Amino acid sequence: MSIIESKFTRDDIDSFSEQIRKNYYINPAAFANFNVKRGLRNADGTGVMAGVTRVCSVEGYYIVDGEKAPREGHLTYRGVELNDIVEACIKENRFGFEEVAWLLLFGKLPTKAQLDFFNVTLADCRNLPEDFIEDMIMKAPSNDVMNKMARSVLALYSFDENPDSTDLDNVIRQCTNIIAQLPAIMAYAYQVKRRHYYHKSMYIHPLKPDFTTAQTILRSIRPNKQFTDEEAKLLDICLICHAEHGGGNNSTFITRALSSSGTDTYSAIAGGIGALKGPKHGGANLKVAEMVDFIKQDVADTHDEGAVADELVKILSKEAGDGSGLIYGMGHAVYTLSDPRAKILKAKAEEFAMGTEFEDDFLLLNTIEKLTPRIIAEKKGIDKAICANVDLYSGLIYKILKVPTDLYTPIFTVARSAGWSAHRIEEILTGGRIMRPAYKNVNSKNKYIPISER
Repeated sequence: MSIIESKFTRDDIDSFSEQIRKNYYINPAAFANFNVKRGLRNADGTGVMAGVTRVCSVEGYYIVDGEKAPREGHLTYRGVELNDIVEACIKENRFGFEEVAWLLLFGKLPTKAQLDFFNVTLADCRNLPEDFIEDMIMKAPSNDVMNKMARSVLALYSFDENPDSTDLDNVIRQCTNIIAQLPAIMAYAYQVKRRHYYHKSMYIHPLKPDFTTAQTILRSIRPNKQFTDEEAKLLDICLICHAEHGGGNNSTFITRALSSSGTDTYSAIAGGIGALKGPKHGGANLKVAEMVDFIKQDVADTHDEGAVADELVKILSKEAGDGSGLIYGMGHAVYTLSDPRAKILKAKAEEFAMGTEFEDDFLLLNTIEKLTPRIIAEKKGIDKAICANVDLYSGLIYKILKVPTDLYTPIFTVARSAGWSAHRIEEILTGGRIMRPAYKNVNSKNKYIPISER
């Protein structure tokens, strides 16, 4: 029982809730009357222009005669196409996330010598401060790994001899440390959760300095520390695809907004983690997995497209699924005809799933991708291009890799720390002003009433 429940009756609490709702109510017409860009979106769904960047370009439509026109999606890191990066790593059979992190941080693809130096630097930085695991993670278990990651990043401030300086060299040092240490923080937070909440064995494996980020993750989360080279490189591709997505996505914008205030690196990155946790953002891949489970429970034969279509209609009508009315993994604020990340991960998911126990899940996701645009058009009368986004297939890849669902969004966080770091640096160097958007007050004037007369 909460303190409120112990002091007040149920009727009192209901009355308080009703009063709160009344005092927070805003007539929806007010947003239009004052030309408010709700969600910082224009009327056509495009984002309000809040800044300029050289870090990343997210392209999903053309503007023709003032109207949005669909196009195939393109994602470039520092001007380099994501597809080209992934294809090169696959062709040369090598890991690429560390190369992408360097590219985002420093602006150009590294030479072999620079990449070798960066890999050694990350390895040197991976170990957490002495007693950090025991004091910051084990002594305060969290049921949510994302919250524990945010708390741990904030705690790193206390171990930094120069935590508040925003000098370029210092921020690069801090960001490199965070990129290196987040995989270990994530793994330890999960192991502690296993012990405390699931009452299962906890495995704390020592880090191997010569391992890449993807290898470190798989070794840290598996009881036997074993994984194949194929598995590690599949996870590496996921990390590459999740590393960055422009300045306008919610978590990156939060990181930049915090950075614009002059706050420290740890506070800015922790803010990004808090934003990414949300089910409308980084938590969406987990929602896709939940949606698939709902569909498999309700549809006897998921190979029957008609039965799946009927279930999708029910989901849109809030009669099935989680009741949100959302088909997770479909649609995007920018991409129209295709999300390049989704295309990459779909191809890898098909490669690893077909002929295995995961084949039916892949085929169901493919059916959802195929049917959803038509169903949304018919059900909601929305005549626009709708494509699969990165979340539709990323969860299946994690399932194939035997990654616990607790870590779906945290792995996204490990990857995105590289992009957040680049945007923090860019905001510090080029922003110049604290972000301060306006809110129009629509409340009426009220007189102060003495407490004896209320």
